[in-house]
Amino acid sequence: MPEFTPAEVQNLKAQYEKAGQGHVFTYFDSLSESEQKAFFEQLQKIDPARVQKLRDLALNPPKEEGQAVVEPLPDSANASIIDSKPEDIQRWYNLGLELIGKGEVAVVLLAGGQGTRLGSKAPKGCFDIKLPSHKSLFQIQAERILKIQKLAAERAADPSKAVIPWFIMTSGPTRGPTEKFFKKEKLDELSDEGNAQRAKGQPYFGLDPKNVTIFEQGVLPCITNDGKFMLASKGKLAVAPDGNGGLYKALQEEGVLDKMRPNIKHVHAYCVDNCLAKVADPVFIGFAAEKKVKIATKVVRKRDAKESVGLIIQKNGKPDVVEYSEIDDATRHATDPKQPSLLKFRAANIVNHYYSFDYLDSMGDAVNSLPPHVARKKIPFFDTEKGEAVDPKTPNGIKLEQFVFDNFKWLNLNEFACFEVKREEEFSPLKNADPAQKADGTFEKQPEDSPTTSRRHIKEQGRRWVEAVGATVKNGDVDGGLEVSPLTSYGGEGLEGFKGQTIDKLSI
Repeated sequence: MPEFTPAEVQNLKAQYEKAGQGHVFTYFDSLSESEQKAFFEQLQKIDPARVQKLRDLALNPPKEEGQAVVEPLPDSANASIIDSKPEDIQRWYNLGLELIGKGEVAVVLLAGGQGTRLGSKAPKGCFDIKLPSHKSLFQIQAERILKIQKLAAERAADPSKAVIPWFIMTSGPTRGPTEKFFKKEKLDELSDEGNAQRAKGQPYFGLDPKNVTIFEQGVLPCITNDGKFMLASKGKLAVAPDGNGGLYKALQEEGVLDKMRPNIKHVHAYCVDNCLAKVADPVFIGFAAEKKVKIATKVVRKRDAKESVGLIIQKNGKPDVVEYSEIDDATRHATDPKQPSLLKFRAANIVNHYYSFDYLDSMGDAVNSLPPHVARKKIPFFDTEKGEAVDPKTPNGIKLEQFVFDNFKWLNLNEFACFEVKREEEFSPLKNADPAQKADGTFEKQPEDSPTTSRRHIKEQGRRWVEAVGATVKNGDVDGGLEVSPLTSYGGEGLEGFKGQTIDKLSI
């Protein structure tokens, strides 16, 4: 990156002026030298011409020729854990464990979000859903990695190779707190209770720090309705994270692909807010590796025609995602001719993906071609004409973001696969705070995608696992469930010792 010199400042200014954004330098000369340097470094990371192209593309997307033909993915690109033969599932599991045992699997965690809607200023991964153990989402997921490494090492020719590097993509606001949380340092964003709980644990949750890489997604400037970059202050651009589709560019620019290149051949990516995510799932990895696809995605069955979720489909002969708002009522309610009890379009996207490393490594400049999406927002800004900060009451600008699935359509159907899993076993997103409670402690309305539903789903799963091996749960748990630590069982295996027992503990 160029040094902070008067000549380089002029070069940068010329770039911004050429893109019609010279106004961002309005107050540059009035800033202190340290403020100028910080502003220069921020501006240097943004290509104003690229941002202009993205804005133009977002506001004027290319028109699709003719009527789009939307169909479910063909059977050749589909498999389901619900309908597959047990021997197929076992074969995929064995292959996935073998690849983990060779050190060929990495995990990427999308963890840029804060827990704002949950009433927390900390990164969402730090959130405690109030399990008996009070484990955070980060700890639950770290322990799943520890357990699956152990299972793979038990079968590996060289157990020392059974290591899964964990790459955690944060955003500007969450990177510092995430790093501190992993190191077991006090977080201002957490309560005293939260910090005390974290202090009881291990740094990096028992993982080797050299196998954990925390990196940061990019940002894009916030833009006025007439196309001007917005300032947050006299010496700072107003910016927003570039969406989960910023993953691909960040993998390049943050050196993640370089770290993976020597050994990694398979990459599993998922979102931090899913407490049931099977991190480095050997069945999914084995399925995708056996099919030799570039990308595979996990889906769950849509609950009903009205559930507002994106769907994995084929559009004009290419894999794609269609949003709920983009399909008509007849399409939503259409039933599967082969299985009339099921919806024809039922593959709900849960942002849980497999990538071949070769595919990620070959993307090159294509990372800049992901189609941007517009979000119209109320954006606080510094008005260069009035010379004052403004806190708008109505939407006054746009934020651009890219979606991680917008490259699916670049693939042929034989390069893509879809893997259906059971919702109750693998998908419980944490999106909302719990509803208000009545005087008797019950909720005013049903919780949805909240701490309560996440907690219940983990404990219900644990109960199912132990009952499947012949145990009985009588522990007085308020939700009637049992917390099974990921260190005890990754996916229900290894619990045979509880057969015939009555479990009176809240967690095992």
